[in-house]
Amino acid sequence: MFDKLMAAQQKAEEIKKRLDTVSVFAEVEGGAIRVTATANKAITAIEIEEEFYKNADKEEVEELLLTAINKALAQAEVVSATEMQAATKDMLGGLGGMFGQ
Repeated sequence: MFDKLMAAQQKAEEIKKRLDTVSVFAEVEGGAIRVTATANKAITAIEIEEEFYKNADKEEVEELLLTAINKALAQAEVVSATEMQAATKDMLGGLGGMFGQ
């Protein structure tokens, strides 16, 4: 039983490391602002087109930046949840004997 729990914990760590290597992207205003994040929900890059930045006011940039970040984090959440769900299914299949199933 302990071995199965250790294997499950190791699998979870492997998934976390893999999610660090998966990038998701979000953009607003036709690509004027683009945000990149990992599937572990860490923002890794923010790009703002210079021409857009020159012509936009502060509030507009802030609002669109928030929108792009939230979109990127939502995409990261979907990828993360999908990976964890698949891993949980695999782990529970391996742990099923523990619970008499």
